[in-house]
Amino acid sequence: SEHPSVTLFREYLRIDTVHPKPDYDAAVRFLERIGTNLGLACQKVEVCQGHVVLILTWQGTNPLLRSILLNSHTDVVPVFEEHWTYPPFEAVKDSQGNIYARGAQDMKCVSIQYLEAIRRLKAEGKCFARTIHLTFVPLSPADEEMGGHKGMEIFVQRPEFRALNVGFALDEGLASPSDTFSVFYGEKSPWWIKVKCMGSPGHGSRFISNTAAEKMHKVISSFLAFRESEKQRLKSDSSLTLGDVTSLNLTMLEGGVSFNVVPSEMAASFDIRIPPTMDLKAFEEQVAAWCQAAGDGVTYEFHQKCMDQHITSTAESDPWWKAFSGVCRDMGHMLPVPALASPSTLHPQAGHPAIGFSPMNRTPVLLHDHNEFLNEQVFLQGIDIYPRLLPALASVASLPGEG
Repeated sequence: SEHPSVTLFREYLRIDTVHPKPDYDAAVRFLERIGTNLGLACQKVEVCQGHVVLILTWQGTNPLLRSILLNSHTDVVPVFEEHWTYPPFEAVKDSQGNIYARGAQDMKCVSIQYLEAIRRLKAEGKCFARTIHLTFVPLSPADEEMGGHKGMEIFVQRPEFRALNVGFALDEGLASPSDTFSVFYGEKSPWWIKVKCMGSPGHGSRFISNTAAEKMHKVISSFLAFRESEKQRLKSDSSLTLGDVTSLNLTMLEGGVSFNVVPSEMAASFDIRIPPTMDLKAFEEQVAAWCQAAGDGVTYEFHQKCMDQHITSTAESDPWWKAFSGVCRDMGHMLPVPALASPSTLHPQAGHPAIGFSPMNRTPVLLHDHNEFLNEQVFLQGIDIYPRLLPALASVASLPGEG
């Protein structure tokens, strides 16, 4: 009695693409099989050893027009199985229709929704002016936050990507606990900063002056005070979304060799996500000031520093946004003010208008969390949405510079 699309979704979830050793080959074989059955052209591009981008193509009637790109990633982040109610790679469905599996929200659901929407459109005999490409890219857990150094970042520089002639792209978004859907039109800039504090060492029984720990305390206090101010700003202004404020978290602490030895060096690592509306130069100056105020021997280094602040237009005059938002209004789905917090895997170097959208409303946000799940009815609703979205996007009239 299970819907065939749900069965296919659960089959995909059971393919072990978890890091650190994702079975990319099995995922590509699975997706290629579906694409071939749908009559889509298949192309595989090995961007680096063991990392293959699969491209499925539904050719449009006017190849001179720029294409629509539907992007998703094939792998999933690690799990702590002891915290899961059900085994995270068995895609168990409970009595309420909730499907529990790593990747249920992030983002194997979207991959299957794309494919099943195309299946429905082709069965109806539809065809469109613009070509539709589906790309399935490999990532690592860090790459998902850094533009895909072993996936999309390399791919967008290759001739195979340029040959796709992309005009507009859809990528992953987030679930929404409310009745509305989250829509993302810009990327926060991820900054990963490691602060090192050098100080005087000594025996743990003495009051050593100028220690690394004292300096680290000042550093952490400054960073977390800013975190609290942004948290309160979000809480006090109902017009703001998570994408409008800077998120900051202390994620790693290092230092010390023994209980009775005051260390000469300590380090703290921070994960900071900065909205496109913030002055990046001014924020780095603030970081430098925090470190300087902590004392001598305090330095910082970047492990990731994204400077791209591209924003996709959400003006009603923009043909892409008009097509996207018009469908949502016609279907009766209320759109909230688009937010700036998408975990999109499309790399900024691609330079194309892109929307982050995962059609999951009435669903808690559980990507990277324990007990990740998606209800089968919410999943099927997403398949109903894409057969309206894709024709609207693929039928956008010729734009300046095309054909």
